[in-house]
Amino acid sequence: MSQTPQATSEPRSGTDLSVGSIPRHLITFSIPLLMGSLIQTAYGVINAIWVGHGLGPQALGAVTCSFPVTFLFIAVSGGLTMGASILVSQRYGARDYDGVRTVVQTAFWLTLLVAALCFTAGQLLVDRPLHLMQTPAEILPLASSYLKLYLCTTPSMFLLFLLVSALRGTGDARTPLRYQFWALLATAVLDPFLMFGWLGLPRFGLNGTAIAAIVCQIGSVVLLYHELHRRRHLVSPDLRQRNVDGPTARQMLRIGIPSMIQQGLLFDGMLVITSMVNTFGKDATAAFGAASRFDQVTFLPAMTIGMATASLAGQNIGAGKFDRVRQTFRWAAALSVSITFPAACVAYFFPDFILGLFISDPVVTELGRSYLRIIAPGSLFFSIMFASNGVINGAGHTIATTFFTLIGMWIVRVPLAWWLSHRWNSVDGVWWGITLGFIGGMFTSLGYYLLGRWQKPTRATPPRPSS
Repeated sequence: MSQTPQATSEPRSGTDLSVGSIPRHLITFSIPLLMGSLIQTAYGVINAIWVGHGLGPQALGAVTCSFPVTFLFIAVSGGLTMGASILVSQRYGARDYDGVRTVVQTAFWLTLLVAALCFTAGQLLVDRPLHLMQTPAEILPLASSYLKLYLCTTPSMFLLFLLVSALRGTGDARTPLRYQFWALLATAVLDPFLMFGWLGLPRFGLNGTAIAAIVCQIGSVVLLYHELHRRRHLVSPDLRQRNVDGPTARQMLRIGIPSMIQQGLLFDGMLVITSMVNTFGKDATAAFGAASRFDQVTFLPAMTIGMATASLAGQNIGAGKFDRVRQTFRWAAALSVSITFPAACVAYFFPDFILGLFISDPVVTELGRSYLRIIAPGSLFFSIMFASNGVINGAGHTIATTFFTLIGMWIVRVPLAWWLSHRWNSVDGVWWGITLGFIGGMFTSLGYYLLGRWQKPTRATPPRPSS
């Protein structure tokens, strides 16, 4: 095993977020993240429109039931690569550029190994969570077939997450945006051709969306890697080097495993919540799928600002500038709430217009309307939670944010959703449980931040002196 080298050579790419205007960094860093998330959500919206109107409520319900499983794979990938992103940002802030290369090289091979294990497990066990969610019988075969094919994106998805996370750790959110845009645009264009057999192509139905995702995601990873290699970028993995640095790998896993557990808790919670919704019938399942598409748009600003906050906090912690970290939280919370509020208002006051994009059934529309109006106010609490979680994750305290998830999901959301839905005999109880879970998660995260425990970060390199 190699030892992590310490060097102070200048990097070829990246942005030092430990100096300069904090709100400017947050905004300029968040905009590409937000645009990338909006592009991804726009694709999800377009895909749901094609599926809902072109293939019907059963196909939309199959995608809805498949989402918790696909979320688990996204979550495992995000959790693993979060460890790489945090270490990259801290070492970049400390100007340990050889340390950055060591993190990326180690993370590359570790990510490939975990991706292979997840892909194999997914193909063998994919039907179990669908049965656990009590997926309606008329939806189950379609959901199973779609999932098995879609999970073929696992290796390329994991590698793409790694490259994007490493770039963000160096303060570069623009390079990933280009590849996200073209990949999702290509997928959105290819979807209907493969779903409906346009221009003489085979008609694959719902599976056409999975095939389009496989093709375009592989292309995106190959092209992004090629650009990084051509530019000799600081975070470009060297495929010729297969050595893994032991201390770096262990530290990455210490940060990444709690994050993966956190995402696993979210996954299990989503299984239970979706199962509760499914007990109220296929109309409730379709309403949940349609309404949650726009719901994702409401949450995007908070999530992207939270990711930007983690990168800013990580670099400033690496530089030993804790006062800038506190300023980062205050600006992040203010920006997140100010952007989330208008989106929540749209969801609350114009639910019928939003739902009409996906579905025309009046029963489904009524159920979706109730969901949007109950969830919309909760997004404000959600936005504050992601600002404080960003600082805590930037310090590498992913065990703490895992605990917050445990409280918000399993101590508040799931029990209340079950109790209220049974007491009222209405799916509205599930919607209220989700909102109250956001409130519980915010208070625990904010309390931990205010205690200042994040000032003792998880890191391997000493901070450089503040300037």
